[in-house]
Parts: sequence; C-alpha cells; structure tokens
Amino acid sequence: MLFTDSLFIFGLILLFFVYFLIPQKYRWMLLLGASIAFYAYSGVFNLIYIAVTALSTFLITRRMEKMAEAAKESVSAHKSEWSRDEKKAFKEHEKKKRRRWLALLLILNFGMLAVIKYGAFTMNNVNTIIGWFGNRGTLPVPDFLLPMGISFYLFQTMGYAIDVYREKYPCEKNFAKLALFVSFFPQLVQGPISRYDDLAKGLYAGNGFEAERVHLGVQRILWGYCKKVVLADRILPAVTLLISDPEQYQGMYALLGMLYYTLQLYADFTGGIDITIGIGQVLGIPIAENFQRPFFSKNITEYWRRWHITLGTWFKDYLFYPVSVAQPMLKLSKWSRDKLGKNIGKYLPVYVSTLAVWFVTGLWHGAAWNFIVWGMLNAVIILISERLTGLYGKFHAKCGWSNTRAYDGFMAIRTTLMMGCLRMFDCYRDVPLTFRMFGTMFTKWNVQIFWDGSLMKLNLSLADYGVLLTGVLVLFTASMIGRKGSVRKRILGRSRVLSCCMTVALVLIVLIFGAYGIGYDSSQFIYNQF
Repeated sequence: MLFTDSLFIFGLILLFFVYFLIPQKYRWMLLLGASIAFYAYSGVFNLIYIAVTALSTFLITRRMEKMAEAAKESVSAHKSEWSRDEKKAFKEHEKKKRRRWLALLLILNFGMLAVIKYGAFTMNNVNTIIGWFGNRGTLPVPDFLLPMGISFYLFQTMGYAIDVYREKYPCEKNFAKLALFVSFFPQLVQGPISRYDDLAKGLYAGNGFEAERVHLGVQRILWGYCKKVVLADRILPAVTLLISDPEQYQGMYALLGMLYYTLQLYADFTGGIDITIGIGQVLGIPIAENFQRPFFSKNITEYWRRWHITLGTWFKDYLFYPVSVAQPMLKLSKWSRDKLGKNIGKYLPVYVSTLAVWFVTGLWHGAAWNFIVWGMLNAVIILISERLTGLYGKFHAKCGWSNTRAYDGFMAIRTTLMMGCLRMFDCYRDVPLTFRMFGTMFTKWNVQIFWDGSLMKLNLSLADYGVLLTGVLVLFTASMIGRKGSVRKRILGRSRVLSCCMTVALVLIVLIFGAYGIGYDSSQFIYNQF
C-alpha cells in the first residue's frame, strides 16, 4: 500500500479519529493493529519475515540482558574475594558470551536479508565466473519477492539489539510493544531509521489531542504530498523517457535527465519522509528528521551529513566505528606504521573502514554493480577531498573571494552537480552505459534542444514546466527561510488564520496540481524498493 493510495488516506483519517477517541492505554495497541494491517496489505506472506525479526530480537535481547544482570550480581557477590584482574577477566568472559548471542541474532536477520535481496545477484555473478572457465553448467538462481521496507526495519531493529548489548538502555519486556517498534507503519515505506530510545516513549505513551500539534502535523503531511504528487510524479514521465532510450537521448539530454532525476528523487524521498514525520506529529510521536537542506552542502561529506541522515548515522555508529577499532584493523594499523611509515599507518585503517562502509552502503541501495560502483565512487571522492583539505585551506587563505556568499553558492551548485552525476548510476542501472552517457555530456553539444522545441517533446507541457519551476522556487525559498527555524511554527505563531489558510492552500495545490489523469500514475516511492 502506498501513501498515495486512496485507501491509505481514508484509513489514516479514520485512524486519527479512533486514536484520540479510545482510552489512552489502548492507543499503542491500535497502532500495532494498523501497522500489521498495513504490512499485510503488501503481502500476507511478508508478515513471516517481520515476525521472525521481531520474535528473534525479543528473545535474544532478553537473554542478553539477563546474562548481563547475572554477571553484575556475580561481581557484586564476589566483590571482596576477586582481584581487579579477576573481575576484569570475568566481565570480558561474560561479554563474549553475550556477543555470541548478538552475533547469532545478526547472522539470522542479515542472513535472511542476504538470501532474499542478494541471493540472485550472488548466484548470477558466480555463474558468470563459471562461464569464464568454459563450464556451461550453471547454478540455480533464487527468485524471491523482496518484502516491503525490509532493509529499513531490519536496520532499525538490529540497531536496537546492538544498543541493548552495549547496555545503552534496558530491553523491551513486552513483545507486542517491541513488535510495534519494529513494524510502525509510517516508517515501513522508506524510513527514517529510528533509534529505540528516541521513538519508544512517544510510541507507547498514547498522547492526547493537542490542536496546535495536530495542525502542524497535518501541514507537514500535506507538504509531503505536494512534493510527491505535484513535483516528483509530474517530472517522472520525462525522466522515464530520457533514460529509456540512451541512444537517442545523449549529450544535453543526459544532463537534463540527471537534473530531472535529482529533482524527482529529492521531491519523492523527502515528500515521503514529510508524510511520515507528519503522521508521527499528529499522533504525538517524534520521528527523526532525515534531511537538512542537502543542496546547500559545500562538499560531498557535508552532503551526506544532510541527506538520509538516519542511515548515515546508523552506518557510522554500528559499522564504521566498530570496524575501525576491531582487532584486525588495529593489527593493520600497527603493521602499516611499522612497514609503510607512521603517516600511512595513521590513515590506512580509516580509509579501509570508509571503503568498507561505502561498499555496504552501495549494496544496501540495491543488489547490482551500479550501486556498488556508486558507493565506491562516493568513498573515493570523500577520501580524496579529505586528503586535499590542507591544500584547500591554503587556496582559500590566498583568495579572499572564497569566503563570499557567491563562492558558497558556487560550491553548493558544484556539489549538487557532482552528486547528480553519481546518481546517473541509479538512473541507467548499467555501469558501462552510465560512463558512456556521462561522457556524451562533454562530447555531444546538442545545446539547441533548449530553444528548438525539443523540451516540449519530453512528456512535459509548458504548463508542466511552469508548475515544476514554481515548485522548485517554493522549495528553495522554504529552505532559505527554514534555516531560522520551522516555517510552519513561525506562521502559526504570527497568525492562526494565516496558518489555516496555508493548510487549505496546500490541500488545493495537491488536488489541482497533482499529477493525476491520463498519462500519469501515482508511482511507488523510489526508496520503497529498499
């Protein structure tokens, strides 16, 4: 079920009414029922996967917590008998036992994800390698239907399990409540990836009705729908046409396709996140922000701190830091310092960890080589930029104009174009083709398409271009104003009448300018596939 389905919209309105009518203590149960129904609509069989994740996490996290409590009791009971070294050895021994249970949980769940999402990709590559040696026999290729949002709820749940292992907070003792945390329906489509300590309090509280909070939440939902159906779905036909025939649409067409897809992806992804956060706000459940004006970034490192924030922090906390301080990495650091010099030894483990994280990031986005190449190129650019930081500093010190707003704007445009070029791997889904299409932007200067009427033949009318241009200007203006705080809150603080008028305007914009009717389809959210 999509957020844009009429069934979802009517069901959401009904949920809001029922949620505030029933007793407070039952409200989290209503959310659990709604989440199960929402997920079952995508395929009843998919409930098995999410149930395995919820049940295995519940049982193993409880087991780890009991082991930790027993270990503390043993240390306390033998406090006067054991030496400091004996206590340390005992704690380490008990921690290893808990680590085995955590490893079992991670292997079970990520193994399930690996088989479902990456089984076919792996076997196809194995068969290709077999073919290199002249063997005509091939291994069977599995064909699994990818459950909706499995990467999102797995990462969120495994993050919770790791935090319990680290004793960041106690585990959830109520299986039904943990199941709600795993399956909370607004986040299943495309995240964000929430942390248990941030989400749980609001999720189980059964918050009361607050007119101002509900009003702001509804506005956030409508703003998300504006992005999705007015901008993303409107430009989708042009993007589809441009990437469907690479032989015809080269040169400036490839540049257009890259720019159009950048707008589509941003409006689609942030629109869905706005709807999710808005639903949470209506219900009184704080959901983490996932974007912070990414196109104002001056470099790719900053861009990834602003884009899909919860995924980036997940990889940083649960993959980058553990990998960088793991024993094999410490041994690599020592060996490289002794054999290659202190300078290389200092940076090599960081580089290896960064490449590993971006390799996994690419795989997370999809089981295909284009995503892997995309991830590794991001890593290479980030590492090169970091190594050149000193050189950049000297350049900026000599060039006074580098500290101007104009130069900041130039760097933001440069970063946006660079990220757009990398996103071409997402568009064409073929590595050699993507490099070839990128090259045509510099070798085929068919710039006449901008004035000879060709733009009108890309499944977009003059009215469509007018709506898209207006929408981009509104997004830019809202982002500029939003640097000083929430635009919605500021408008509501100045005038409730003006805020209500804005809500009505958003409804009318969705109804009047949404991409509906012949030739249009309310498409699946792009990140729903992950």
